[in-house]
Amino acid sequence: MAEQQKKPKVGIVGSGSWATALSKILLNNVDSINWWVREEDVAQNLHIYGRNPLYLSSVGFNRESLNIYTDISKLIAESDHIIFVIPAAFMKKQLSRIAPNAFKGKKVHSAIKGIIPETNQIIAEFFISKYGMSSQDISVISGPSHAEEIALEKLTYLTVSSMNPLLSEEVAALLGCKFVKTTTSDDIYGTEYASVLKNIYAIAVGITKGLGYGDNFISVLVANALQEMERFIAAVHPIDRNLSGSVYLGDLIVTAYSQFSRNRTFGNMIGAGYSVKSAQLEMKMIAEGYYATRCIHEINKKYNVEMPIASAVYNILYESISPYIEIKIMEDRIR
Repeated sequence: MAEQQKKPKVGIVGSGSWATALSKILLNNVDSINWWVREEDVAQNLHIYGRNPLYLSSVGFNRESLNIYTDISKLIAESDHIIFVIPAAFMKKQLSRIAPNAFKGKKVHSAIKGIIPETNQIIAEFFISKYGMSSQDISVISGPSHAEEIALEKLTYLTVSSMNPLLSEEVAALLGCKFVKTTTSDDIYGTEYASVLKNIYAIAVGITKGLGYGDNFISVLVANALQEMERFIAAVHPIDRNLSGSVYLGDLIVTAYSQFSRNRTFGNMIGAGYSVKSAQLEMKMIAEGYYATRCIHEINKKYNVEMPIASAVYNILYESISPYIEIKIMEDRIR
């Protein structure tokens, strides 16, 4: 009898709700995972109780299936596949002491929906330029998905994108389970940029809700957001793609409309009168769209794509323009 294929060692970097949800998913297909968490108290709780005390604390883990690390370099060394699930704004700092050759022979997967703010790079570009990784060893894990529904085992669809079809199929197999269906794509740039942009548009939806706009207007806003997304992605990485797919349109819809959307919540607070700093202090989780708004604004200086919605969000968040005035101006630029 042929020897059974050895299961890969999978590492998770991050301790938020999405990292916790992915850990739950993976443990349907592997016996154990390596899991890096920043906070010592979270590490202790996972060791002792098998629960993340800060996020999705209702999810219980078999403690024997968890190898907990507080040193990223050790987790990387002990893992074949490393899934990054930390805010993009903190990536460069968290990896600042990682050796340039640390990812040699490793497969890296991004479940991050943001851009590295210091360099305006999507996650795949960051690993290629910073660590000399091949695009064949990188994948992107995208929704539409909310961690809170995965915790409840609500049916969820995930897309794994990679320029290496064998890698995307392998990761899709690791993520598929009774409550998660998976598909694959080769559009790594499109899926990453779509996941970044939808956070900006969710902030726009939140702002308009906070200002008192209704569903009629928001439906127009979301339709225009998809058109804006299509124009920008086509300019940055022009290939044949259909943005009506779930990884693009589906992810936009769930982020714009869901009660679990932190970016929509952040925008709603801004529209209701909170200052940016006050809204950030009150929220317990990072709204990736805040950082993405400035990054996309900077990137678009090169492409000059017409982006009235993203521009309005930028003016509100970074130029201190009144949300009421800015959205009023935007009304006449969308149809």
